[in-house]
Amino acid sequence: MQMSYAIRCAFYQLLLAALMLVAMLQLLYLSLLSGLHGQEEQEQYFEFFPPSPRSVDQVKSQLRTALASGGVLDASGDYRVYRGLLKTTVDPNDVVLATHASVDNLLHLSGLLERWEGPLSVSVFAATKEEAQLATVLAYALSSHCPEMRARVAMHLVCPSRYEAAVPDPREPGEFALLRSCQEVFDKLARVAQPGINYALGTNISYPNNLLRNLAREEANYALVIDVDMVPSEGLWRGLREMLDQSNNWDGMALVVPAFEIRRTRRMPMNKNELVQLYQVGEVRPFYYGLCTPCHAPTNYSRWVNLPEESLLRPAYVVPWRDPWEPFYVAGGKVPTFDERFRQYGFNRISQACELHVAGFNFEVLNEGFLVHKGFKEALKFHPQKEAENQRNKILYRQFKQELKAKYPNSPHRC
Repeated sequence: MQMSYAIRCAFYQLLLAALMLVAMLQLLYLSLLSGLHGQEEQEQYFEFFPPSPRSVDQVKSQLRTALASGGVLDASGDYRVYRGLLKTTVDPNDVVLATHASVDNLLHLSGLLERWEGPLSVSVFAATKEEAQLATVLAYALSSHCPEMRARVAMHLVCPSRYEAAVPDPREPGEFALLRSCQEVFDKLARVAQPGINYALGTNISYPNNLLRNLAREEANYALVIDVDMVPSEGLWRGLREMLDQSNNWDGMALVVPAFEIRRTRRMPMNKNELVQLYQVGEVRPFYYGLCTPCHAPTNYSRWVNLPEESLLRPAYVVPWRDPWEPFYVAGGKVPTFDERFRQYGFNRISQACELHVAGFNFEVLNEGFLVHKGFKEALKFHPQKEAENQRNKILYRQFKQELKAKYPNSPHRC
């Protein structure tokens, strides 16, 4: 009996030693694997288990630092720029959704965060001192209550140069200080905001759309620059990432994302099949169809709608650029900036597309992804000052095209 008990004890001791040896060998293997493939393993790990977003205190500290700098004046001296009220870490190979808005139109951010899974950068314009204060309060509230804002959104602020944005006092935001969730922040903004057309703000201050666009995309390698009241198709970010990761030969290529507009916003299409169904019954139409049909006609919507359905995003066909095409696109490398002399309405995006063409970029339309603008675009009516600015931009565009001849003397392309 004692012999049997001794044998069992020896057996269990041997088994325990064997298990400990296996565990030690596994630890050694993992250590060696980490040494050999550390970077690769880390990237795969973070793909499935992304790092935790920065803490609320870290984000608020960054906000205070950005505001305390006093901002910098833009090249014209008319606007004061505060970079990085909110910041986010962006992979060099990632695609940033870059957009811009007046303070009231920040309501659209909520929908963009739902559809776009990647990093997002927004430049906010505050036309008055009161709006600048509201913008800082909103940044403070959103960073406090919205984890997605802390993790994925960069925010910049632009206001007239005669104003300075102030660091929000915790006692100052009033009702915003009582909010306890991200949804409550957006609900409160919906009650106090008066959303409208960015370039029809009812002030004497011109909306600096191209300054805002450049600011939103300046930290990105690849960027999709859109208007804040547009919605991307579901999965567009992931499809772009997978496509761009397959090749390094995307420089010099503008990947066009077809843009549409929808009559009613209650049913925003998620995929191409849903979009085409709405397109066929007239609920969806090409972007700018009733305002400037030639501005997007080269996209060739009938061809795009009739492409065979595919699971992977890819360039489907090449389109030669012609004036006044102003497509929305993804591009990387040395992409020309938007000319910041263009403000308010008219020729601001056409001029940049024109320079892309002269610089030698090729335009290729993607097969599946798309953008949808909320509401049909209708003919615009400006008061005399805004109409004068539109005419000024028209003259500036003629000058701009002449300047491109000197900037790209060896280019075979002209606008």
